Amino acid sequence: MTHNTGGILLAEITKKRLARFREKVQEQPFDTFMVLQGENRRYLSGFTAEDGQFDESAGALFITGDRQLLATDSRYLEQARIEIDDFEICQYKEGLACALPGIMKALGTKRLGFESARLSCLQFQRLKEELKKARISVSLVPTENIIEEIRMIKEEGEIEAIRKSLALSETVFETIASDLCPGVSEKELAWALEKELREQGAEALAFPPIVASGPNSAFPHAVPTDRSVSVGEPILFDWGVRLNGYCSDISRTLFLGEPDPFFKTVYQVVKDAQFLAIEAIKPGVSTQAVDGVARDYITEKGFGDYFGHGLGHGVGLAVHEKPHLSPHRPMTLEVGMVTTVEPGIYIPKRGGVRLENMVVVKPEGAAALNHYPL
Repeated sequence: MTHNTGGILLAEITKKRLARFREKVQEQPFDTFMVLQGENRRYLSGFTAEDGQFDESAGALFITGDRQLLATDSRYLEQARIEIDDFEICQYKEGLACALPGIMKALGTKRLGFESARLSCLQFQRLKEELKKARISVSLVPTENIIEEIRMIKEEGEIEAIRKSLALSETVFETIASDLCPGVSEKELAWALEKELREQGAEALAFPPIVASGPNSAFPHAVPTDRSVSVGEPILFDWGVRLNGYCSDISRTLFLGEPDPFFKTVYQVVKDAQFLAIEAIKPGVSTQAVDGVARDYITEKGFGDYFGHGLGHGVGLAVHEKPHLSPHRPMTLEVGMVTTVEPGIYIPKRGGVRLENMVVVKPEGAAALNHYPL
């Protein structure tokens, strides 16, 4: 069965992705690769089932040079049959570990690559024990970021999906912002935002919304409280949705009435830092260098000690993915990458300001995906 996503045949998309994956792993020391990470599983197969929690799995992909197989249980079997083309489907009844020896034998596997970030020590030990019990000689080979590096470069259909996810986030926020008034609590605002996002079509939130006012806005990942918002103080919002599998992520800092003069200055510094960083984004430029543009400017203005997190991160099927705009682990920006640009200044016991936009790297530089004004 073939599915259509945004006018593009999903089966054709996954076929091309599998080809890119196989090309990338030609020199890797394994003959079969096991995919457990949910976004990676969906990316390569189109299978949309989600893991209930970290120690639960909706299934695993097994990919060799010429075969691809999805192993899952009865809860997801019919969904797999409907959603997936070109994959053999195997149902396990006693868990993946118990089924692994049979799958390895069927595929002729000698060395099994796996995602080290997704497989827990307990799961790893169970896989080894079942292979040993069945007297199947298979080496387990840990890997890191193989599929994530392919996912960094977004296809046009993915960029459009992200754009639509972001548009929904912004449209809903316009209503919340226009109704903002003194006395409403952070929790009430967070719920109003979440409720409206859901009612307007979001399939899920990308993460729990952040609403933080006054001194609470000094916490970059604040949890909404019963505190009521007041005139003149910063009110920091950070929110996003998932739509057709793709995430959005946006932050705005609003003020009721005239901003406190100090925070008016802070806001302008953050806004200017974001502008300079976006101007610096071009193919071939280091992620570390882009982070440095914003960080150096904020430091020059006397607020360097109050900007502690990285400048931005990739967004796609996951709300946090590669690349990372940060002082650490530099990468080179490439055409098709989508990233947030979110400088912030957080003054303990006083408050903070963060402004976050999303951009896609184009040959000529960064193209904004946002429409909602700063």
